[in-house]
Amino acid sequence: MGWFGRSYKNYDFEMFSISHFIIISICISVAVLLFFYREKLKDEKWRVAEIGVAISLIIMETTYHSWMILNGSWHVSHAIPLELCSISLILTVILLLTRKKIIYEILLFTALLGASQALITPLLNYDFPHFRFFHFFYTHVMIIWVPLYFTWAKGYRPTIWSVLKLFVFLNVLMPIIMVINKLVGGNYMFLSHKPDSASLLDVLGPYPWYIVSLEGLLLSLSLIVWVIFREKASVKTEVSRDLPIQ
Repeated sequence: MGWFGRSYKNYDFEMFSISHFIIISICISVAVLLFFYREKLKDEKWRVAEIGVAISLIIMETTYHSWMILNGSWHVSHAIPLELCSISLILTVILLLTRKKIIYEILLFTALLGASQALITPLLNYDFPHFRFFHFFYTHVMIIWVPLYFTWAKGYRPTIWSVLKLFVFLNVLMPIIMVINKLVGGNYMFLSHKPDSASLLDVLGPYPWYIVSLEGLLLSLSLIVWVIFREKASVKTEVSRDLPIQ
């Protein structure tokens, strides 16, 4: 089965191709719909859909690892779910199943700053209709849509402390992943070197300084995300129509 095989000879992915633009358009369109239909999505009947999406993500990721094993491409140097998007996928499933606010606080930032960048500049060899194409884009758009859904439909909002939680989470995680990279010869979270294809890291300096630059950029962008999505203070002024005219 070519669509499930290892070779991408007939499925060579090109960035900003028609299939890529279609996926980006779908991602933006559904995000807009989530915002405009946020009141209807508040109904508790959507809980079944939340569980269903979580199960679908587990099945999709399990199938992906099975695909790598069947095609002899699974290796500890790249297949352990330690990339930021893989970690975000795990957080997405946990959020859907538990609705824990602290998971949302981290996922909102990693999704909008990490998964969105991966969606625009994907590290992907396989184009439509290969399985890997569907796996990559389905998981990444869900990583983006789920925290937006919890923001607009379920009323979750980040605070300034959410930014601090994100940085504690990432800075505890990074040294662990650096050690794992050394042990398995990996490049998880691009903490060993930059990716071979074009990415945002290209403008952040050489190794290892781009890691420091990335932390500064992440802080700046996280604050922007917080400003956009934080709970807005609303002042309501009510004027009674029954007040007598003086």
